[in-house]
Amino acid sequence: MSASAVCPPRVSVIIPAYNAMPELTRSVTSAMDQTLGLDRIEIIAVDDGSTDGTGEELERLARACPALHVVHQGNSGCAGSPRNTGLDRARGDFVFFLDSDDYLGPDALRRMVAMADDNGTDIVLGRIASVGGRAVPRAVFSHNQPRTDIFSSHAYLTLGPWKLFRRSLIERLRLRFPPYRNCEDKPFTAAAYLNASGISVVADYDCYYVRYREDRSNLTLTASDLAHRMDGIRLCFETVARHLEPGPRRDQIMRRHVEWELCGPLRGLLPRESEKDARERFFPEFRDLARTWVTDTIFQRIDAPDRLLVHLLRTDRFEDVLTVARNAKEDAGRGHLVDKGRVFWLHPFFRDHTADVPDVCFDITDRLPVRHRLDTACWHGGVLRLTGHAAIEGIDAIDADTDVILRAYESDRPEVRVPTTPHTSGFTADIDPATADGGAPLDRGLWNIYLDVRAQGVSRIVRLGGNREDGAEHGPPRRAVTMPRGEPVVVVPYITPYGNLSLDVGEVAHAPSREAPCRVTRTAWHGARKGVLIVVGRLTGEAAARCRDGGTLRLRAESGTGTVREVAARFEPGGGAGAFTARLPVGRLTAGRWTLTLVLEGRTVVVPCLGRLAGIRWFRFGRPYYAKPLTRRAAPALALEVAPIKVAAGLRRRLRRARARFRG
Repeated sequence: MSASAVCPPRVSVIIPAYNAMPELTRSVTSAMDQTLGLDRIEIIAVDDGSTDGTGEELERLARACPALHVVHQGNSGCAGSPRNTGLDRARGDFVFFLDSDDYLGPDALRRMVAMADDNGTDIVLGRIASVGGRAVPRAVFSHNQPRTDIFSSHAYLTLGPWKLFRRSLIERLRLRFPPYRNCEDKPFTAAAYLNASGISVVADYDCYYVRYREDRSNLTLTASDLAHRMDGIRLCFETVARHLEPGPRRDQIMRRHVEWELCGPLRGLLPRESEKDARERFFPEFRDLARTWVTDTIFQRIDAPDRLLVHLLRTDRFEDVLTVARNAKEDAGRGHLVDKGRVFWLHPFFRDHTADVPDVCFDITDRLPVRHRLDTACWHGGVLRLTGHAAIEGIDAIDADTDVILRAYESDRPEVRVPTTPHTSGFTADIDPATADGGAPLDRGLWNIYLDVRAQGVSRIVRLGGNREDGAEHGPPRRAVTMPRGEPVVVVPYITPYGNLSLDVGEVAHAPSREAPCRVTRTAWHGARKGVLIVVGRLTGEAAARCRDGGTLRLRAESGTGTVREVAARFEPGGGAGAFTARLPVGRLTAGRWTLTLVLEGRTVVVPCLGRLAGIRWFRFGRPYYAKPLTRRAAPALALEVAPIKVAAGLRRRLRRARARFRG
């Protein structure tokens, strides 16, 4: 008896397939090529009554792969039915749903299974990459999260089924997909989220690639009307209500469905329906959803355009709902009015007595964006000096002022305010940890730093540090500050995984032993050698001594297909202990997305995107290529996109622009 017959596989990969050629082949082979190993994977591909050769292609692939099991069934018209067929046959510890349009990164399942095993979590999200422009979630993948939940992360913003689920969770809840052509995946994923014993996020590797089919026949496109959505929309709300008691946690989760499943389709799809269907079939359902599930707390938290729609739904005003939905794009840019410290959207219904809509539906004060930047953060003795800029977008800087606010992390201690000194180029704030709290020292712990930006009586509070100049990329070094009683306390300014500036007073979470083995201080393109990226940094602590004794430090570039290129770092003579430089010949990399890390004796450190690293161009075998950074500053690692330049397409774009200028 074989080992596979005795031991269940770690992962059951379930692939629903209907007329999926030619994308199907890459989808299936991406599961077959996983580094986890075919001895630990079973692939269940369900042909849902295809007529384009999908079934024959699956049988061909199965003849060369014993781990691939093919099931043929009559066409169901939806993706949920073949997924359920796969679930009924799955034996793995985990289940992964892979759509036949998409494909996996080679190391995806190994990384996700390891994350679940190490942290005892029931669901693992792997970073999603777009192929061909299909929209993908980004917020949840800003950094790796070994263990989190839907209330303290952005995980609930992605309800697609392309995740690793612990099968025992699915079977305990008796979860199956409803037979809908659209929105069938959201109630399934929502129920799993709401009952999971922890969620993990793999953000440092492209695990899942989503793409549109060549003929644009994805169900999300061909079954996008309200007739195919309403059952799933209703079930989303009912699922949350079934698993969460009324209160703040339910409101937090329901808000996502109010914005995406109620207001979004109402605004985007209701005007496309016939007048009769819109009035008699769909409007009553949307009205009942708004009246049943949108609490006053949710109403206050959603954006003004959604508040307006919900109010009109609640008050049973079909004609006004249709008018607002049809004119949504035009009305979005109508400007605003500042009145007594509040800012209002100048929608045509605003303060129109015939419209009879309360001002709260147009209040955008708490949604106004704030332009802010941290220019420098440096120590002056025992005082941390911050310089930067801040302004409320769209509000003239009349009576403008800014305060720095320190808030203790996960504590009910009162916030600490530090006034700033305004000047023509921005503001300066001096934070003295020994006296900042009204003359008293800051308590031991983690302190997040905010800005209170004010103008014309309007106040907006934002986190500081998300936008930073080069000198503030990592925060200044730790500093021992002498407190009033004479005892020294180490204060560590640091950049959070979300890119913001915080203080660790007393080394609560940043003891020296926890430091990374190396730190990157500069990334730049080589001035003379085209296509060479220079990464400069310094080893920390014992790592410098180990490398002097023969240890090696390597700069690694890893592509989305699992290809790895490495170069050894060179230690700089006379550059101080542990100073190193690595030179990566990007011009030799093949086309694709490459993520950069540093590897030292088995430990991996990400290479951040420092400063304003521009894109570059070079020629390879007479053909022009380019490389450009993809990762935002707040993201964990620098990623480069390498691709050939499409000269003909570029020339066509230039001609179109030239013609437009000529006509203008």
